[in-house]
Amino acid sequence: MNIFRSLIGKVWQDPNAAEVVKISTGQLFLLRPGNIRTSRECIYNEALATIRRVPTVEHNFLLVITRVYEEGGQELLEDEDETDEEREFLISHELEFRTDKTPEGDPTFVWRDLAGDVDEFFEFVAIGTNEPTKLSLKFACTVPCTSEFVYKPPTMQKPPPRRKVNRPPSTSSVEEVNPAPSSVPSKGKAKAPERIPLPGPSIFRLEEVELYHWEEGQQNFFQQGIVEANIAKQGQGFNYFLCASNDTEGVVLSHRFHPSMNPKYAPKIPSFTWNYYQEGDATSGSWALKFHSEEHYSQFRAMYERCAWEDINQVSFDKMKEEDRRYILSADEDVEMLDADIEDEEDEEEVLSELDPDEESESEEEEGYEDEDAPRMIGGDSNSQLTVGYKGDRAYVVRGNNIGVFAHNSESNSMKYDGTISRLATTKGKVFKPKSVMLHDQDTKMILMNPTEPNSLFQADIEYGKIVEEWKVHDDITTSFAQTTQEQTLVGASHNALFRIDPRVSGTKMVDSQYKQYAGKNKFSGITTTASGKLAVASEKGDLRLFDAIGKNAKTALPPLGDPILGIDVTADGRWIVATTKTYLLLIDTLIGEGKYQGSLGFDRSFPATAKPIPRRLRLRNEHVAYMNHDISFTPARFNIGEGQDENAIVTSTGQFVIAWDFAKVKKGLLDRYEIKKYEDKVVQDNFKFNDDKEIIVALKNNVIQVNKKALKKPTRRSLGAGTPASRSDIVNAPY
Repeated sequence: MNIFRSLIGKVWQDPNAAEVVKISTGQLFLLRPGNIRTSRECIYNEALATIRRVPTVEHNFLLVITRVYEEGGQELLEDEDETDEEREFLISHELEFRTDKTPEGDPTFVWRDLAGDVDEFFEFVAIGTNEPTKLSLKFACTVPCTSEFVYKPPTMQKPPPRRKVNRPPSTSSVEEVNPAPSSVPSKGKAKAPERIPLPGPSIFRLEEVELYHWEEGQQNFFQQGIVEANIAKQGQGFNYFLCASNDTEGVVLSHRFHPSMNPKYAPKIPSFTWNYYQEGDATSGSWALKFHSEEHYSQFRAMYERCAWEDINQVSFDKMKEEDRRYILSADEDVEMLDADIEDEEDEEEVLSELDPDEESESEEEEGYEDEDAPRMIGGDSNSQLTVGYKGDRAYVVRGNNIGVFAHNSESNSMKYDGTISRLATTKGKVFKPKSVMLHDQDTKMILMNPTEPNSLFQADIEYGKIVEEWKVHDDITTSFAQTTQEQTLVGASHNALFRIDPRVSGTKMVDSQYKQYAGKNKFSGITTTASGKLAVASEKGDLRLFDAIGKNAKTALPPLGDPILGIDVTADGRWIVATTKTYLLLIDTLIGEGKYQGSLGFDRSFPATAKPIPRRLRLRNEHVAYMNHDISFTPARFNIGEGQDENAIVTSTGQFVIAWDFAKVKKGLLDRYEIKKYEDKVVQDNFKFNDDKEIIVALKNNVIQVNKKALKKPTRRSLGAGTPASRSDIVNAPY
């Protein structure tokens, strides 16, 4: 800290120097975690921070935040009776002054609002401020008095309650991470606690890494100590553990690699966070490792990604092609996306701004089908699938062997029960529960799959309310098609083939000239089409293939990150693909950024071997997952769609939560900016209304509702349903 004494020492000791240090660019927020409408209110959109000497009292200083106006902006306020241009705070230990960072890496300074409620704080976001300037302000806010004025989060006497090390039974000989001291021998000398060994040989280790645990009651990551971080390999296969150990106890943490860990990287800190579920317990904990250098962070990240891939695929990472290894390790790299095609608007304010009271009231309106005279679904089945119509504002929900029909009620802006297609049965009268359903031919027909007859599709006439035709096709099929046109054909996929189906031909409906079977076990799991009919195909192995037409080889083949793909969607123009895995969404930009075919899409040309797209994972923040208290399992994510409009949102769900990403922010690289809403029942599926990027149709286990996207809130302990927070700030004080 001596360097900062020398930098500002002259003005510090000069009684005539009014200002000690200044940060000229920033924003001032009021943090109110207990407020129903907003937990963060922007006070000054543009402001500067200054440390000023109190001329009448020696050794007293003020932290002053001054509002900055654009040219001519102040003149607009001249007619007002009162203006709020400056706020002063006497520097003292009561302020509990501290520093933090935004997710974008901008320094923030936080202090208590002594005139507000007990848990209200001010936050100054120092946009673009470098580290020396940040430390200068921190120094200036603390040195005038004593170091006790710096806020220090309460330290824990012990780590969180003892946590069992989850290991395979064959290797688990110790039940607890922190064993009780052994009994005292007869000679009267205490025996040293037995050190717990790693579950296998360490293949990677880093010394002096900070270990943190998310404390839900305190809403903070708290340091558990300095540890040695290890990645250990158990047995002859590819079974890995993430471990932390110290000299006293040996292994204090040992977590088996698993997709539910939800690994998340923060290169600007640099740190690594993850979730972990106790064996037989749905409760999730959130942990973090903070590295002392970017070099150590990069080394850990590369090794973790490599081992995670091997653990899922149970094959050596070195067997992959070099270009495929580069693609896998590039996932989520902290670089800007190509040609985001959006203006640099003040989206940060938009994320954090409070709703207009009237808008908030309207956004909470959501209605289920509560018509007492409406016929009820038969049997004990629950809702299982949702498909939203392109015409007539209809939504269709599968429940057992029935399909409920719901229409938009313009008066209440909600969904209203409209009827039931009852007892679905084949043309031979055999009742079945559809495996999947899709609307067809401008929503006049519906195509259904019977899980007991995988070689056929069944066509229902929606107006007639009955299955009227059976189509003999091929093996187990997943289909996608153009619903907005009069196009009669649709495309299908079996586990290793792509083909076109034309219901107008006699006999088998598959078009022989547009059938392509591929060698090997591709395990195709999903298919989607662009507006022009180009195809993106996903597989259970996690790879993606882009085709310009059926019957040809893929123009682009992207290797698997390891996790099975459960669903896939594409923007109408083919520029963006979102694929759904169990624990994250995978976003791919298909624009070729360099080489001979720069500017083309991966559907039409192949990416250069050295310039494949960088895959982006959309994950939930680990502390949010800890609050949600269940194993993440996403439903297939969807873009909003409509005629002549660009996609600007992505929606999915997990458990009782509907989650929406602002696509404009995602394209800017803000991957964890999402909004969320919790329901009392499990969400089966959700999707936007056609031609509407605000209204979302949500199928719950036993209900169907329509919700405005404004009803989704920024994730907080309250909005995630984790109970009332303690009398404490919402801010993560340490280590971030």
